[in-house]
Amino acid sequence: MRITGLDHLVLAVADVERTKAFYRRALGVEAIEQRPGQWALVVGKNRISLQKAAAMPALAVNTVAGSGNFCLLTDEPIAEVATALERQGIAILEGPVRRIGAAGPIVSVYFRDPDGNLVEAANVV
Repeated sequence: MRITGLDHLVLAVADVERTKAFYRRALGVEAIEQRPGQWALVVGKNRISLQKAAAMPALAVNTVAGSGNFCLLTDEPIAEVATALERQGIAILEGPVRRIGAAGPIVSVYFRDPDGNLVEAANVV
């Protein structure tokens, strides 16, 4: 088998509408309705599907809201991203810090979404 890329991830959330509003406001990420009642955040060519934690399918045993941890890339300077987040009352947990990501060296900041998911926003350097 040869894996060729990433199509989507699923994020368990307590409230889909609240999550859509947070990512739109905080990061400018738009949501689309993939099918009736099923929403996803559009991140470049990929999607983060939003699934209400209380309605997770049986296959996703033990998946709970707030258990996510992921990194999003941005071309805006990371210091400006941090300032914009702080202006909205979103606490920066760490950063800017240098890390190695899938795209190579990155500089990033970490914060939490309304469910407590750990979100990293990064610039490739």
